[in-house]
Amino acid sequence: MTMKRSLQLFFLLLMFTLFAACSSSDGNIVWQKINEGALLVDVRTPAEHERGHLDGSLLIPHTEVAARISEFGDDKSRPIVLYCKSGGRAGKAHKVLEANGFTNVTNGGGYQDLLASKQ
Repeated sequence: MTMKRSLQLFFLLLMFTLFAACSSSDGNIVWQKINEGALLVDVRTPAEHERGHLDGSLLIPHTEVAARISEFGDDKSRPIVLYCKSGGRAGKAHKVLEANGFTNVTNGGGYQDLLASKQ
């Protein structure tokens, strides 16, 4: 095995380990915010939302976040938790909210992951 290949495998293993460690603690932090009353927003499609969603979540598809910014309220420091299927669309919505001055936004990641880590 070449040195380059060994380094690639090492970094891949390192990234996997860090991701696994972060996901479980992040789930706890996200649920703490939800349990403390954060605005919970599902940024998936209506069809995905109909197949299952977290209780109390507001459906605002990520493509509509900018147009529906008033639904997030006037308090720009209000805790907001976004989720989607895997975290990608929640990340896009997160950027839109930050660009509009919201300062306490959390990408909660994927719906199934949140269900699995529910406290």
